[in-house]
Amino acid sequence: MLIFLINQISAQEKILFWPKGEMPNSKGLKIENKDSNPEISTQEAELFAFLPPKSERSQRSVIIIPGGGYSKLTYNEGAFQIAKWMNTLGISAFVLYYRLPTSPDLLQREIAPLQDAQAAIKYIRKNASQWGISPSQVGVVGTSAGGHLATSVSNISADYTGLKGAWTSISTIPDFVVLFCPVIDFGEFAHVGSRKSLLGENTSPEKITEFSMQNRVTEKTPPTVLFHNQDDTAVPAMNSILYFKAMTKNKVKGALVIFPKGGHKFSITNKSELSENWKKLCSDWLKSLDEK
Repeated sequence: MLIFLINQISAQEKILFWPKGEMPNSKGLKIENKDSNPEISTQEAELFAFLPPKSERSQRSVIIIPGGGYSKLTYNEGAFQIAKWMNTLGISAFVLYYRLPTSPDLLQREIAPLQDAQAAIKYIRKNASQWGISPSQVGVVGTSAGGHLATSVSNISADYTGLKGAWTSISTIPDFVVLFCPVIDFGEFAHVGSRKSLLGENTSPEKITEFSMQNRVTEKTPPTVLFHNQDDTAVPAMNSILYFKAMTKNKVKGALVIFPKGGHKFSITNKSELSENWKKLCSDWLKSLDEK
């Protein structure tokens, strides 16, 4: 589990971002979630908005995609805390609750999270003026398996939302990307649970190659910064290394930071002097996006 530690907080605004009746890839089942675990996804995709005071708000925003191995959403530890920290930088944050590929309601399991991420980006861009943010400064932040979804939406240009009219002209590709201990590879260095949840038990070698995101990087991939820990036993650091290698090959701007210790977590309140530096490094990198 990827952990960000901060005081318990509540989202400021809940947004159902799919236009009514237009959420695709659903059998229309009425599923009652009887599980007491609050990290199990709801059936309908949602965004939760965290907004800095208007006097401190920049034009930049992020959609935060929590992890959970594509079988649950670690939104409290892996998203809400990051959102609040982003607010301290003046960045508006929207936490994404996406449909999980394990849901029995889905017609095609592996594209549902991508559809929700793409639709969320379109929604934020279409409605940017109401929050005083720019439609051309919308990034994504991905933690663990959420990093796989963040890199998927960064590199898959085909629009799977099915939205028509004015929606069709709005890009689904984010403007920048921040990744923490991301799942990237579905082959040798895979987080097996994420691969199984997204693609099923006995997926083909072709699917493994297709969904290993280091293979999808092109010169059009958005600027990306990656943070990982060398002793991460859940998602090996080679995931970030492979992605950054592909970025470098394709001349994609970005940075890779690997700390020697920390496991599968980055803490907001970490007392370790070394890994504590991630916050300054991330903040400085985000500021560098403004440089010409």
